[in-house]
Amino acid sequence: MGCGGSRSIIAENVTIEEIKTKPYADQKPGTSGLRKKTKVFEGQENYLENFIQSIFDSLGDELKGKTLVLGGDGRYYNKEACSIILRMAAANGVKKMIVSAGYLMSTPCVSGLIRMKQAFGGIILTASHNPGGKDEDFGVKYNGANGGPAVSLVTDKIFELSKKIENYKITKEVPDFANDKVGSYKFGPMDIEVVDAVQGYADMMKKIFDFEKLKKFVSREDFTMVYDSMHGVAGPFAKKIFGEELGMDSKVCLNSEPKEDFGGGHPDPNLTYAHDLVETMGLGEKKSDTVPEFGAAADGDADRNMVLGKKFFVTPSDSLAIIVDKAQECIPYFKDGLKGCARSMPTSGAVDFVAKEKKIKLHEVPTGWKYFGNLMDANELSICGEESFGTGSDHIREKDGVWAVLAWLSILANANAEDGKELVGVESVVKAHWAKYGRNYYTRYDYEGCTKEAGNTLFDTMRKKIAEKDYKALDKYSQFKLKNGDEFEYSDPVDKSVAKKQGIRLVMEDGSRVIFRLSGTGSVGATVRMYIEQYSKDKLDSVPAEALKPLIDFALEWSDLKKITGKEGPTVIT
Repeated sequence: MGCGGSRSIIAENVTIEEIKTKPYADQKPGTSGLRKKTKVFEGQENYLENFIQSIFDSLGDELKGKTLVLGGDGRYYNKEACSIILRMAAANGVKKMIVSAGYLMSTPCVSGLIRMKQAFGGIILTASHNPGGKDEDFGVKYNGANGGPAVSLVTDKIFELSKKIENYKITKEVPDFANDKVGSYKFGPMDIEVVDAVQGYADMMKKIFDFEKLKKFVSREDFTMVYDSMHGVAGPFAKKIFGEELGMDSKVCLNSEPKEDFGGGHPDPNLTYAHDLVETMGLGEKKSDTVPEFGAAADGDADRNMVLGKKFFVTPSDSLAIIVDKAQECIPYFKDGLKGCARSMPTSGAVDFVAKEKKIKLHEVPTGWKYFGNLMDANELSICGEESFGTGSDHIREKDGVWAVLAWLSILANANAEDGKELVGVESVVKAHWAKYGRNYYTRYDYEGCTKEAGNTLFDTMRKKIAEKDYKALDKYSQFKLKNGDEFEYSDPVDKSVAKKQGIRLVMEDGSRVIFRLSGTGSVGATVRMYIEQYSKDKLDSVPAEALKPLIDFALEWSDLKKITGKEGPTVIT
């Protein structure tokens, strides 16, 4: 992710101004930074400036003379926000800011760049899988020197400072430079380095995967694939890797031009919102005679992934389990084995069976990639994932959508190593996995747009029922026997922090689980997520909706979800 060209002067000297401001009470970062409607960041006086200054203040004198990385997913307000942040960085003593052409940089790329350049940290402008545009969502998050999301101690400090901020520092001058090409610039006391982020990311992937083997596999006449970037930042990275590096036709890359509003779509790679891909892969209402063998999609900032085979959906939980199972034999980076594997608590236990069989240490953590990062830094973890379409490894400290797709291509290449044999596709790989380990039937119901009051009432009601051991709704479902009910709490073995209220869990004696969690990734209101899981060793071909219906009916009845939230049904089912 290097830089070339001569160093140009934008401004020899700059004037630093201290602007008086008033604090906002709602700048508490969630699991992935601060997310609000764009109009809040753009329209409320000093809203962005307050939060950025609070980040800088939380870092203290250590920030002075250091290097930061800055990038975003290209959504509306990205360029304007980057300009403001550059001015504030110069005013706050940052020595160098590393940006990419057009300020476009995927979240995995930012993480990798922080680590490669040994930067002090980075600022990512993204609301991830949330919609973009003037009337939609915007977000800001800070990543630390390890390349991962800031830990709770840092985000808590940022929030506390944001509640009492009185002024922020910014240069009077605006950095006007050609940020569409690689180069180095002087902006007063600060250097700005523009790098080729796409090439740098591709180089990183080539150190992990066997690109020659992949290139041979994808050139097979009977193999076809599509990759849907959903008009997010993944587009340039996909065209570089799948097109230029692997030699595939440009038609492989769908919706690959980044747009400020993601083409009017919702850049969330699931069966509901990735409708173009779903139709192409033969899983939609429209039927086609020509369906690709492999399909994948990314979200807005390219850290999430959805994997599909021909008329076949791979759950994120199964995807994680299969990657962990095959990593050592299929991916050169893991040739010496895995240090450990991990999943978020709501993710199905499919990977647990792999870990037990292969004697790999398994970690269960709350939702939030920062928990994985701590374990990676302690050399306890190699591959991890979340049911929310996030998978990654210790090459960076973020989930990585393109990495996951290359991992799957590596698995398919290995399964098809013998020339002249019929193509082994995604469905065959998954069903072979089920035959060996059993199947974890799994679904997630998202109830978006709930009021925060309704969300809090729902969880308080469930907590009361657990405390009183009120499970009488289970009486009519005799096939299930409750083993325990609790609220997940996690003590981090690395930084010793404790994360409380991480999800309501009802675990049955047969291992089936019902989980409820309030999501922290939305910009307004609350999203209630309900997760249902049931394991079977031998019944492998049931329809998930039918297999899980009794547990779903029980969960809805026990929780009183419909009555409390007023939601008749889920917004999204995955």
